[in-house]
Amino acid sequence: MSDQTNDRARTPWHLWVVGGLNALWTAFGCFDYVMTNTQDDNYLRGMGMNDAQIAVYNAMPPWMTAAWAIGVFGGLLGSLLLLGRRRWAVWLLAVSLIGAIGSQLPTLFDTQAQAAFGSSIYLSVGVMAVAALVAAYAWAMSKRGVLR
Repeated sequence: MSDQTNDRARTPWHLWVVGGLNALWTAFGCFDYVMTNTQDDNYLRGMGMNDAQIAVYNAMPPWMTAAWAIGVFGGLLGSLLLLGRRRWAVWLLAVSLIGAIGSQLPTLFDTQAQAAFGSSIYLSVGVMAVAALVAAYAWAMSKRGVLR
């Protein structure tokens, strides 16, 4: 057996599932980021947001917008590296997690955001949880020697 065959045999099927689903998830995040920041309020209204919710987005400080970009673009690149079985995926997904926390955690403590979004504010918790789980998964795959 060649080394390439051995490498393929070591790659668990779930790496393709986790990497592929996270790539789709973060690709939507990248699309959402670009559209939110280039299409004014038209895109947000098209996504079903009301004026109070749009006001929350418009009041987002620049550092949160930067954290959002780091979260989604880092997550997409990290997912692609995970699919390519590259060790750098661990670092990029960790940076993506930090970006997700920086962009999402403050909304949980923002009374204006809570009033505007209601219980859907907990989507922020979901975003951070997915980022944490995928980063932990990449770390585990690196420790198992799947990533090179």
